[in-house]
Amino acid sequence: MSLSKPNASAATKTRNRVTPSPSSGLCVTCLDGCPGLCEVGKSAIRGREVLYPQPFGEVIAGSEKDYPVDFSHFNIQGSCVGALGIEADSDKALFSAVDISTEIGAGENKIKLKVPFFTGALGSTEIARVNWEGTAIAIAICGAVLVCGENVCGIDPDAEFKNGKIVKSPDLERRVKVYKDWYEGYGTMLVQANVEDTRLGVPEYAVEKLGVEGIEIKWGQGAKDIGGEVKLPTLERALELKRRGYIVIPDPEAPVVREAYKAGGIKEFERHSRLGMVDEEAFLKEVERLRKIGAKYVTLKTGAYRPVDLARAVKFTSEAKIDLLTVDGAGGGTGMSPWRMMNEWGIPTVYLESLLYKFLKKLDEKGAFVPSCAIAGGIALEDHIFKALALGAPYVKTVCMGRATLTAAMVGRTQEQLLKKKHGEDEEYRKALLRTFISAPGLRERYKEDFGRIPLAAIGVYTYYDRLATGLRQLMAGERKFALNFIDRNDLVALTREAADVSGIPYVMESDMEEAEKILA
Repeated sequence: MSLSKPNASAATKTRNRVTPSPSSGLCVTCLDGCPGLCEVGKSAIRGREVLYPQPFGEVIAGSEKDYPVDFSHFNIQGSCVGALGIEADSDKALFSAVDISTEIGAGENKIKLKVPFFTGALGSTEIARVNWEGTAIAIAICGAVLVCGENVCGIDPDAEFKNGKIVKSPDLERRVKVYKDWYEGYGTMLVQANVEDTRLGVPEYAVEKLGVEGIEIKWGQGAKDIGGEVKLPTLERALELKRRGYIVIPDPEAPVVREAYKAGGIKEFERHSRLGMVDEEAFLKEVERLRKIGAKYVTLKTGAYRPVDLARAVKFTSEAKIDLLTVDGAGGGTGMSPWRMMNEWGIPTVYLESLLYKFLKKLDEKGAFVPSCAIAGGIALEDHIFKALALGAPYVKTVCMGRATLTAAMVGRTQEQLLKKKHGEDEEYRKALLRTFISAPGLRERYKEDFGRIPLAAIGVYTYYDRLATGLRQLMAGERKFALNFIDRNDLVALTREAADVSGIPYVMESDMEEAEKILA
């Protein structure tokens, strides 16, 4: 197994001078006189800054650790016999006829999605803020779920508070309005609530004042074992967020810190969220409280914690009859996680989903309520989506993609800047836009005069999601499954014994053997 290098990475802009020792990552010969190229050396100069991928706020990072079992250790079974969900007729069973719509939810008002994938949370980081408009518009017209992440109100520089509670957040207002302006009846918008958000009254503000339909309780995510961080570039900003109740490091009120900041030794501050403390009774009460304030949907996002915590998530969400449980495995991405933490803590996605299936099946066999589930953690392409749905079938209804969605938005936004720099904003720019994005002509036909209001970041996400939808339909047609509800664990084979042991999916050389022997006999 190839592990992440422990002392050098493009993520932290560090490298080795010579071949590193496999375990420590230190250069085999550490030279007196080296300016500090590796992570240890750079840390001797910049300390805690090197904990995070660089440049912080401008990148979204994903783990580079190669886990023993991931989705590549499974292949999708194909068949040349029959069709499920459509007539077994070669003129009718076309991949374009595959239905990839799905629905989630616990009550009568199900959330209908046109596609079985949605965006992970775009929260309080700058990279999420500037890419919100494009992502939100794309998700609305794709008919998926849009998740607004934690701490958005708390970090909004123009937010207003009364008695410690949020009464106005222009940034959250903007985010909600953008989504609602383009919403077409599929999916919904969820606003996350962590410890800080709950203390600030964000759920009440989002639901009662802004008309948000759903609140997502945040236990954690697959990329980090602590709360969210953002960097604060000025002393004034650090003081403001400390007054709002956040943990700010180093302490901006300390005289020695102020002195170091003025001298240029401290160039930034960190805003941290508090750790949540999970308790069954408190969780059930919070779900009920959110419903009473008017939340139409209540969901839970949990991270790559130990198996007993996953069991708690499954049991508690079953008791609360929650609308969606999103389980995020290690190996995914984020814009704000400590780099070594992202690589070295938590249960990887395939392992975590295998445990999730096992726990949900136990509930199902007991006749208990089984919540709709989504899996997240390093999912980016259509084969990942198919495998994630099959591995967790019939309980996993959709997948959550954070980093991949934001990547598409950033590429679209960059292309807009490049095209405008080259062509200005005249007719030549509009022609270049249609040449550059394959989905642009179709969107122009669909939205007519409103097409000009769609930012290229949105076109980028829409085009990416269209590729995923088309690729997924092709894989499903090859499996002769023409609707999502027909996907099951039998659609996969494990390519290694270890993958079979972890997942319970049959080893490739043992799959179908009983039926094959009957045919041959």
